Amino acid sequence: MRIVFDARFTRTDQHDGISRYGASLIEAVSRHADVRMLISDERQLALLPAVPWTKINSPLSPAELFVAGRINRLGADVVVCPMQTMGTWGRRYPLILTLHDLIYYQNPTPPGFLPLPVRLLWRLYHLAYWPQRLLLNRADVVATISRTTRDLMARHSLTRRPVRMVSNAPQPGTVPRDVSRPPEKTLLYMGSFMPYKNVETIVRAVDSMPGYTLHLLSRIPPQRQAELAALTADPDRVVFHNGVTDAEYDALLRRATALVTLSKAEGYGLPIIESMATGTPVIAADTPIFREVSGGAALLVDPDSPQEFAGAVRRLSDPERWRKASAAGLVRAAEYDWEASAKQLLEAAEEAASLFTARTRRANR
Repeated sequence: MRIVFDARFTRTDQHDGISRYGASLIEAVSRHADVRMLISDERQLALLPAVPWTKINSPLSPAELFVAGRINRLGADVVVCPMQTMGTWGRRYPLILTLHDLIYYQNPTPPGFLPLPVRLLWRLYHLAYWPQRLLLNRADVVATISRTTRDLMARHSLTRRPVRMVSNAPQPGTVPRDVSRPPEKTLLYMGSFMPYKNVETIVRAVDSMPGYTLHLLSRIPPQRQAELAALTADPDRVVFHNGVTDAEYDALLRRATALVTLSKAEGYGLPIIESMATGTPVIAADTPIFREVSGGAALLVDPDSPQEFAGAVRRLSDPERWRKASAAGLVRAAEYDWEASAKQLLEAAEEAASLFTARTRRANR
């Protein structure tokens, strides 16, 4: 089977969640099928596996409306997009579109890196569900990454198409940390600083955790950094890294007491599984998605309670409790695997091809 995979959402500097998801899935699927990537910037190749590629327009370009005309010439058995926004006018191939989450219906602020016109359209798009339905119903099969998102899609009747799981997973070959070495009194947060991420509650808890240092790893605008630093009486115990490499992230994970997130909305929460795969415990918000992903291995707390969060950190100061949380996380992380995700995608691709063929035959009668 020849699969054309849209890799144009790959970052050019370091992965975000969707960028890593796409790159990891391409690499796993390429071991079982003939894969060609679509890119829009050759710098993306530094973060992508070494498989054949074709350069086309940016997915944010007006030319996206007509991108199917170029893809038609590639002879794909199936086209896979890790987002739901790919242009489809005039397509002559089976298509899988992906919806990761429904976060921006309740949290309408768009990502800041998007151009202003796109941010305005983003806000308009998320005022109602019918635009999402229009996008998803253009596909033959819709993929998503969690049961939580799948259930929300069904609740809001977002598509008439089959919805199939194509799960996220930690990076393969991750070696667990040496649990005989006591962890440092550090806590890590990996993620954006959008309001729904609720980083404020984590920072406010710092004053209730003597001796602990909170490391905020992602890039952050200066104004947002100042806002968060003002929430603690001891800002020296909040370290803003403003971006880290994969190697730096891994090194920090292997020394930390825990990875922490009190986000109120996620489609999956990849840092949770990445942390568990190294043997680093996780403290997370008690929400449906984190209950699903962690499978009981994380310490779950009220996302609006700095006191409850600080209490979970104190529980992990007990060496035996920390080791049990580490072991539970390793078991849970082992249940996620990119090979299994590749199998899920290949099954979805076969289904998409079958549905497309049947629909084409009906249209030609």
